[in-house]
Amino acid sequence: MAVPWEEYFRPALQEKLPTKIPQQNADQFPPVLRLLEKRQELADADQDLRAQKEVFQTTMAALKQRWEQLEQKQRELKGSFVRFDKFLQDSEARRSRALRGAAEERHRAGRQEAEALRLRIQLQELQRERARLQRRRERLEPCARLLGHVLEQLPEFQEVPELVARFSGLADMREALRLTARRRLAELEEARARLQRLRDARQDELLRQGQLRAQLLERLEAARERTLHWESKWVQIQNTAAEKTLLLGRIRMSALNLFQLVCQHQRQPPALDVEDTEGQLEQVKLFILDLSSMLASLHQTEPAAS
Repeated sequence: MAVPWEEYFRPALQEKLPTKIPQQNADQFPPVLRLLEKRQELADADQDLRAQKEVFQTTMAALKQRWEQLEQKQRELKGSFVRFDKFLQDSEARRSRALRGAAEERHRAGRQEAEALRLRIQLQELQRERARLQRRRERLEPCARLLGHVLEQLPEFQEVPELVARFSGLADMREALRLTARRRLAELEEARARLQRLRDARQDELLRQGQLRAQLLERLEAARERTLHWESKWVQIQNTAAEKTLLLGRIRMSALNLFQLVCQHQRQPPALDVEDTEGQLEQVKLFILDLSSMLASLHQTEPAAS
């Protein structure tokens, strides 16, 4: 059974390749450091590829020699069968053993051929990986040259990692400032929204106060109208009361005059108080009733006399 080429080359590559930087630190490195790292990995992979190629060639040579030995054994087996036909049983036994050995050899050769095929596939994969790394190196080569020119123009930096670390710190500081500005902008937007809500609330309050003022003005105007109406009513009541008072005075004077006339007619002094209008009217009423009865009796006696 063929073994995948990844499993075959992985132990050798893991022994040769340097330990990779963790993902969280690798993401922080600029492309130049990753370019240097990939260049080192490409060199190591190329060296391992040449070693694997030599091993593959050695294996193919051993496999070819094994096939030649197998063919030699088969020829020797055929010759021994012809020469030692009289020893059939012994030859048959040796032939059986030889056949078993040949089967084992063929089986071993098949395994080696499968291993060779796997190595060929793995070699193709490594060549493709090498080509990809080569293209990436060519693509990042201008960045490396630019970084070298920058390092030449900045004498305070001795090595590329120092320059990269400085720019990484500046990038981190820039990112922190960007986050701070973003937070300040968010706080400003929140303050503006809160101010707008306060303005809206103030506008609503002013509108409500205006509506309340209009309602109070309407109520004040209605109260003024009611006041004027009741003031006119009060003036009218006062005028009516004055007229009624004047009329009452006249009635009391008339009642007093009638009472005095009745008292003069009866030749009696006034026995009632001047303010006792009801008593005076009662005396006048009684006098009128007596006078009416006298007149009635007089009218009854006059027809009889005639």
